Amino acid sequence: METKIEDFCLRFAKEQDISLIFQFIKELAIYEKMLDEVVATEEILYESLFEKKVAEVIIAEYKEEPVGFALFFHNFSTFVGRPGLYLEDLYIKPEMRGKGFGKTILAYLAHLAVERNCGRMEWSCLDWNEPSIKFYKAMGAVPMNEWTVYRLHDQTLENLAKQFK
Repeated sequence: METKIEDFCLRFAKEQDISLIFQFIKELAIYEKMLDEVVATEEILYESLFEKKVAEVIIAEYKEEPVGFALFFHNFSTFVGRPGLYLEDLYIKPEMRGKGFGKTILAYLAHLAVERNCGRMEWSCLDWNEPSIKFYKAMGAVPMNEWTVYRLHDQTLENLAKQFK
């Protein structure tokens, strides 16, 4: 998809992009100081993205070179009664930041959410990530201060699951 920025375009990821997607995920994890938490593999991502289709990926290209990505999926709001678009990851290579690429990706995802009749578009941001917080607020995004994200994973997830049996 062409954008308003010269030589910058967006496209949906293809199966052959799996190594690129995984590389971007690792680069994002390094930036977030969480590389040790990445347990995904190309095989796991391939199954999730291209076989089970539980999420979608947009690849951002500048002058025909990949410079970033966005990974998103649909959730559902019982209060709104419609699906939402949840942005799991947005990453632009550090040397490509400040050119409007991230804003363009968010604008495209907002367009996609409206086109798909989503009631909301949401994402999470690390509390210490001031540049991203300022970026999101500048676009009108509102932090959900009254809400705290809770997570079960690894052994705690398995322990709770065993309580069902």
